[in-house]
Amino acid sequence: MAGDACVGGGWADQFGSLFNSNVTIENHSVAGRSIQTWLYEKKREQHRRHRRRVYPDRHDLLGELERHARCEHRNEEGRLSFVEFGINDGDATCPRHVGTTLFETYLTTMAKAASDRGAEAIFLTSTSAIACTGSTAQANRGFGPQTKAAGTADGVPVIDMTVLTAALYTSAGLCPNNSDYTSTTSKVGLFFCNDHTHFEPAGALQVAQTAATALKNQGIGLAAYLKN
Repeated sequence: MAGDACVGGGWADQFGSLFNSNVTIENHSVAGRSIQTWLYEKKREQHRRHRRRVYPDRHDLLGELERHARCEHRNEEGRLSFVEFGINDGDATCPRHVGTTLFETYLTTMAKAASDRGAEAIFLTSTSAIACTGSTAQANRGFGPQTKAAGTADGVPVIDMTVLTAALYTSAGLCPNNSDYTSTTSKVGLFFCNDHTHFEPAGALQVAQTAATALKNQGIGLAAYLKN
């Protein structure tokens, strides 16, 4: 799994516990990365008077596909590659930012890498942050349309975690969002870290279960190996 921190970590940490012993989950997500900075390590050149960062905005500046290569060499028949990005990609003032066209291109790159090794990709839109309108949580992440478009173009299943997690927050009673995130008793404090985005272990498990349910509902074969 590739990926968009608190002690609990991401939901992928909890995903493997939902499957029987025939499935092994390898979590290659890294905090704080966009799809571009996860794929391509930024090169840094130290100069005497200043540091100049070189970003992969031209083909000849693409660095080693370090993380991508580590995943790619493991892709083989029967493997699935879950790809979820979009949280760290959208701020145009940040060097991690990528435009919508390049975002789709990178998704295609990852799908092709999996296919070339006999594996299959599954795209996921980003999990929602906790933002409420009254008692209803809002689906509030970008790059969802681009993820779905890439899935259609590449023949890759897409799980809409943005919509699904917003529905989860609503059903779990996390709205209105006026609870203390540092509280060990409030629903929101038990589910989220204080950044409104990362999950405590209990929240991460519920999000992982939501993804597992989507596997069943969308008829994705991996669902046959779920414990329940």
